[in-house]
Amino acid sequence: HAHGTDTVERNMYGVIIALLPALLVSFWFFGIGSAIVCATSVAACVFFEWAINKFMLKNERCTICDGSAVLTGLLLGFNLPSNLPIWIIIIGALFAIGLGKMPFGGLGNNLFNPALVGRAALLVAFPAQMTTWPKVGQFTSYLDAETGATPLAIMKQAIKSGDASVLDQLPDATMLFLGNHPDGAGAMGEICALALLLGLVYMLWKKIITWHIPISIIATVFVFSGIMHLVNPIYADPISVILSGGLMLGAIFMATDYVTSPMTGKGQLIYGVAIGFLTVVIRNWGAYPEGMAFAIL
Repeated sequence: HAHGTDTVERNMYGVIIALLPALLVSFWFFGIGSAIVCATSVAACVFFEWAINKFMLKNERCTICDGSAVLTGLLLGFNLPSNLPIWIIIIGALFAIGLGKMPFGGLGNNLFNPALVGRAALLVAFPAQMTTWPKVGQFTSYLDAETGATPLAIMKQAIKSGDASVLDQLPDATMLFLGNHPDGAGAMGEICALALLLGLVYMLWKKIITWHIPISIIATVFVFSGIMHLVNPIYADPISVILSGGLMLGAIFMATDYVTSPMTGKGQLIYGVAIGFLTVVIRNWGAYPEGMAFAIL
């Protein structure tokens, strides 16, 4: 028999390592709020998986050590505002683990990415809190952080008003790439495209994922949004679209989830193209400024 060196633990902790640059950047830009949200999300996800396993499923095997619950908590935290109240974060973790993962039999059997289930549920249940985004640089602020309009909100406003000059308020590409723009940035984990790309390079190097899904998503969004921009300038340019919101986070870390993505290269390309297309459709014509999570689900 031929034995591979891959294990669940190796891959899960490999993704966690790849998330560290984005995590450190979120601490740098959002300070104590980022630390509170991430710590609460991780702790709640680990607790709910342990409690469901022990008291509901009566499973004596410890599953919280494989890293999947920690990863779900991190990804859920990355999709949340840095001023979200703790009790809402805990509800999101319960949705992610208790609805998106464990009822199907735990890791390997879930139909949808658990972190995205948690995010989508919170977005529907608490739309005001989930779409209020703190500005960067408020290191010691948490619930009282000053908020602002995100790049995606500016893009949505331009489409609704039919006024392309609204897009002049967008940060330039360098600011979006580095995350260093003064107004509302969005969710904690999507702030810096550079940090997310470092994670992508690490996962490709370690062969944790392949290039098919992230590249096909980004390429599809670039082409589709580029066509929309050429047809009508009220739609943002493709570079700004790619660097804004959760597109990079979703393409690199969420859509590549082993359990809920295709196994073949061709299937991954089709999957990525579909996600990229749906993301642009939802962003431009949907009720919410962001469409990445719903496109993946």
